[in-house]
Amino acid sequence: MEVQWVGVESPRLGPPQRAVGVIFLILLGVWSAQALEMSVGKINQLEAVNGSTVLLPCTYASCIGIKNLYFNWQFNNNGTMQKVCESVIKDEGVVPDVTIFRERVEFIGMNNHNNVSILLWNITFEDGGKYTCYGSNPKEKGRNHSAIFTLIVVDELRVVDNTLATMIASAVGGAIALLMGFMLLKNFTLFVLSKLEEKNKECLVTSSGIDNTENGLSGSKADSKPTPKKK
Repeated sequence: MEVQWVGVESPRLGPPQRAVGVIFLILLGVWSAQALEMSVGKINQLEAVNGSTVLLPCTYASCIGIKNLYFNWQFNNNGTMQKVCESVIKDEGVVPDVTIFRERVEFIGMNNHNNVSILLWNITFEDGGKYTCYGSNPKEKGRNHSAIFTLIVVDELRVVDNTLATMIASAVGGAIALLMGFMLLKNFTLFVLSKLEEKNKECLVTSSGIDNTENGLSGSKADSKPTPKKK
């Protein structure tokens, strides 16, 4: 069954409406670029020895700045999120008053360079797991973001076996050295052959001159007899 629309025309946007639409899209793109971002760095995983002290890094960034930025650290304890610490940063450069919910935790970020990192003292195997750094910025209409840092607690650090890497590097270095030696030998051989060829050409020219001289040909140094005069 075909449905027909009677008396209804599709809306057409005039130049003013199109201009407003373009401006809206531009503002939307700028707004997306200004969104709050929490970061734990390029390396988001750490392997540490039981009983050591570790740093859990986190920084925030916002193109339009912050106002009453709320942040917290949470620990994923077998699927249950437990708060490690939390606070509100009133403005740029203001040191926050941080509330800590777990033992052996110290806030060291102090909001210097947008830093909200924490220290875990004397870690145990129970401290291993995923830690989430979360932030929400009211200045960006409550935009929020989070980043996850994974801590692995071990008895002792593993020794990385570089034998294979060393063998590969040695093989590659040997191949390069062999190639360079071959190129040098090739160039030397071509140089010697060119010199021998030049010497052979000189010998051929010299021997040809000697033969002509001995046979009394033109250009030779043999005495020529004068033509007898007619009486």
